[in-house]
Amino acid sequence: MSPMISLFLLSLALASDAFAVALCQGAVTGPQPWRLSLSVGAAFGIAQAIAPLIGWGLGVAFAGMIATVAHWIAFALLALVGGKMLFEGAKADPPGDEKKRASGMALFMLAVATSIDAAAAGFTLPTIGVDIGLSVAMIGGVTFILSVAGVWIGRVGSQALGSKAEILGGLVLIGLGFKVLFDHHAFG
Repeated sequence: MSPMISLFLLSLALASDAFAVALCQGAVTGPQPWRLSLSVGAAFGIAQAIAPLIGWGLGVAFAGMIATVAHWIAFALLALVGGKMLFEGAKADPPGDEKKRASGMALFMLAVATSIDAAAAGFTLPTIGVDIGLSVAMIGGVTFILSVAGVWIGRVGSQALGSKAEILGGLVLIGLGFKVLFDHHAFG
C-alpha cells in the first residue's frame, strides 16, 4: 500500500471520534449552523494536527508513560461532557438551545479528548514514510472536513429526533469514552 493511502486511512481513523462528537454538536445547533460547524471543524482539525506532531516530537522514549494514562484522560473528558449533555437533554428546553453547544473550554476539552489517540499515532508517523508536515496537514484537514460534515449531519438528524437528540449525543460521548477504555484494555 502506498504511503499516501496509508496516511489517508490513518487520517480517517483518527477523525472518527471527532466526527461522532461533531454529530452530537450538530444535534444542538441553532439557526447558524455554519458558524458552529466551522468552529467545531477548526477546533478538532487543529487539535488532531497538533497531537500527532507532539507525539512525533516526544518520541518512543515517553510512549509507555503516556500510554498508561492517556485513555483515562480521554474517558474522563468525554464522560464529563457527555454527562453534561445528558443532564441538559433531560431538561425540557427546545433543541438548538445556544447554551447547550460546546464552546470555549468545553469545545477545547472535546478537541483534546478526541485527539489523544492522534498523539499516540504520532509515534508511528516516521514508519509511514511521509513527511511530518504533510502528515499533520492531512490528519488535520481530514478531521476538519469530517467534523464540519458531522455538524450538518447531526443537525438534520436532530430535526428528526427532536429533544431526544441531545440525550442520544450524551450517550454517544460516554460510549466513546468507554470504547477508548476497552480499546486500551483498561479493565485487564
